[in-house]
Amino acid sequence: MPLVLGLFCFVDSPERPAGSRGWLTLIDSSQGMEREDSTTNLNGTVAIIPAAGSGRRMGGERAKQFLELDGRPLLAVTLKPLQHCGKVDTVILVVPSSEVGYCREKIVQRFGLDKVKKVVAGGGRRQDSVRMGVQATSGDYDLVLIHDGVRPLIESSLLEKVLEAGRTHRAVITGLPARETVKEVDSTKRVLRTYDRKKIWLVQTPQVFRYEDIALAHEKAFREGWKEATDDALLVERLGIPVHVVEGSEDNIKITTPRDLQIAHILMKKNTK
Repeated sequence: MPLVLGLFCFVDSPERPAGSRGWLTLIDSSQGMEREDSTTNLNGTVAIIPAAGSGRRMGGERAKQFLELDGRPLLAVTLKPLQHCGKVDTVILVVPSSEVGYCREKIVQRFGLDKVKKVVAGGGRRQDSVRMGVQATSGDYDLVLIHDGVRPLIESSLLEKVLEAGRTHRAVITGLPARETVKEVDSTKRVLRTYDRKKIWLVQTPQVFRYEDIALAHEKAFREGWKEATDDALLVERLGIPVHVVEGSEDNIKITTPRDLQIAHILMKKNTK
């Protein structure tokens, strides 16, 4: 089975390049030293949905997670599959502090999302928001699923698959094998090296962790001032915990630009036919 060794971002900007579908993770399939954990003592699953970003790339006045998709706020579309997933017990929503009241009334209550037990204010970075979401669980659940609030096309089958894998492996991420050649480029746009495409996966959410692992990873990152991690698995990797990969979905795009939103509209129409 593949072992996640690290996270690589080969673009000067700290944000994800427009049009890309995830993060780049190097997979070493020649090693399989992952410990299989017992599933007998796992007690409940909580989903943390970080949605506290400002959405500057969308260029509008409203943050992207509140833009309309299929007649609903995008965030409500993201939450619906989690509401109906039998393997998810509770959802914690992390949003901008100014939007907590709006989200409770106009999203959670309006759309009957009663699995959302807490709506909490997030931080300035995604990493901070996830940490606040983990803290809000109070350690009441053994499995923690983390899913971007702006990935609205998550399929129930993918949720089921990653959660099932999370009962066997201590850390699980979803992703897609790279189809194009990946090169590392410096600040002058000069190519430094080319990577073996067979070992590159584009990583998505959802990601699933044991509570004690993800809580320790975020606590350590905060205490020691680790640089921003756009991917929670990176923090777990730094603890030396093996991360398992399951194949994600091409439709599970992250809404970052206006073009992404247009694609999401097209995909939703296709899937409802």
